[in-house]
Amino acid sequence: MPGWEDELERWLVPFLDRLGHKTRQRMCPLYVAGLIGPGDRKSVQPMAERLAMSNYDQLHHFITDGVWDATPLETELLNQADRLVGGRDAVLVIDDHFTTQER
Repeated sequence: MPGWEDELERWLVPFLDRLGHKTRQRMCPLYVAGLIGPGDRKSVQPMAERLAMSNYDQLHHFITDGVWDATPLETELLNQADRLVGGRDAVLVIDDHFTTQER
């Protein structure tokens, strides 16, 4: 049975294709794995250590280097959401607004 890393790699394929930049394509799966994988600290240096990277600078540059055009990734995210929830006529509601009630 494949592990979560294999599943993540398969899921990221269409997004990696849209990144276009080979270094970004290589670093993106590592960064995402560092974010969703085990470990309490999600800053670059601890993630690089957990991922057994000899130098965390590569991961740091992936995050901070240059201006990205997010449009291709956002377009792919919309395509994937359409595929997962049933096509163009489906509705996906993301309710990320919450309030804190005083007691």
